[in-house]
Amino acid sequence: MSMNDIKDSNGLIPTYKVFKQKYTPEEKIILSELRENLVDLAISTGENFQLNENKLLNDIKNFLFSRISFESGNISNEYVESLSHKLLQDIIGYGQIDSLIHDDDLEEIMIIGINKPVFVYHRQYGMMKTNIVFKDEEELTDLIDVMARQINRRIDQESPILDGRLMDGSRINATIPPVSADGPSLTIRKFKKDPLTIIDLINFGTISVELAAFFWLCFDGLGVKSANAIISGGTSSGKTTTLNALTALINPKERIITIEDTLELQIPHEHVIRMETRPSNTENKGELTMNDLVKNSLRQRPDRIIVGEVRANEAITLFTALNTGHSGFGTLHSNDARETITRLTNEPMSVPEIMITAIDFIVMQNRIYRPDGVSYRRISEVAEVVGMEEGTVQLNKIFEWNPETDMIENVSVASKTLTEIAKLSGNSLNDLYKEIGNRQLVLQHMVNQDIRSVDGVQAVLELYYKNPQKVLNQILLNR
Repeated sequence: MSMNDIKDSNGLIPTYKVFKQKYTPEEKIILSELRENLVDLAISTGENFQLNENKLLNDIKNFLFSRISFESGNISNEYVESLSHKLLQDIIGYGQIDSLIHDDDLEEIMIIGINKPVFVYHRQYGMMKTNIVFKDEEELTDLIDVMARQINRRIDQESPILDGRLMDGSRINATIPPVSADGPSLTIRKFKKDPLTIIDLINFGTISVELAAFFWLCFDGLGVKSANAIISGGTSSGKTTTLNALTALINPKERIITIEDTLELQIPHEHVIRMETRPSNTENKGELTMNDLVKNSLRQRPDRIIVGEVRANEAITLFTALNTGHSGFGTLHSNDARETITRLTNEPMSVPEIMITAIDFIVMQNRIYRPDGVSYRRISEVAEVVGMEEGTVQLNKIFEWNPETDMIENVSVASKTLTEIAKLSGNSLNDLYKEIGNRQLVLQHMVNQDIRSVDGVQAVLELYYKNPQKVLNQILLNR
């Protein structure tokens, strides 16, 4: 990929240039026939199309020898070897966008139709326009069909929307007419192979070391009160990434159950059950909703229930669980803390206001755009639910992002959660503030030493749980 600035009707947009696989007209015909033969084989044998690559490579070579020698006479082994590998990559991959799928620096791939450039969202450069253009509607439709078959879904006139997860965890959403009037569209949200950790979020400025240490103590709860939280924000504000990073702060002893529409969370703990919803089949049977899975999780002795996105009646089930002693996390689309409460207590979630007090924190996250089009994420506010007064849920803002300094500041409001942890654990508030300071020291040490991988962060946190004083002494010796 190379970077160049180009002018278009929307202004200055960086370009993402992709090396394109080139075929002769004859080779294009062979590729098309090869795809048809393999699809027919899969249909007739009922095979899932995750074929053995070595076997498929041999099948391609045999096909080439029979096909090309029949029309062109003798051919060299070198040519067959080279062409076989090119065709293999095209067949087992995703055609023109295969290299985009494998680029870990890309966050989103967006195909908006025929004869229009494919756009990508780069983790560093923001929105970019590629040199890839689908000129044939059938090619794009075939690509969507391939993805649908891989996840055992279908997309056709009766079901013109495809929503699911690829084998690598990427989320896909595709539409075809009549839903998308201008032709097929495809959006792929990719997730880093090396997930972002709490240390990455500190380095990016998404969260401060002080706030991370505060959350660490509250979510751990010293074994007496594990705090609950809803992470709220707009689309692509980084809610799931932040939720995933914060789960590392959960005590390793907890049994965690995650419930998602599409599996995204990658929690580093050992004792985790991951559950995923399922749409109904063609006979409108077999559907498993978020609410079904939340109800089922209560029969599995969870210490903490994590709902990927709270949207409908599963909210009541979740809050019932939180009000009966379980701990939980979830994400929700909202613009501020008060709106989060409003959304939870109105249809379709309809959580009774009296149950909202089971939540300790509402964590607001925003995606902030710079004039050059590049964006960054920030936890903009942490509000604590402190109770009910005259039928209204009361909130206290305890941390707030300052746009002038780009710092997340403690607004020095006493935390109800810390007070409860102190009371239940027999510690004073000063003891808890000292412990937050110690944990801040541990987190800052990982920042300084560039300990940011999932395994590295988890190893340090687990060592701290086992012997905090030993870890602190070691950090002080290394200063």
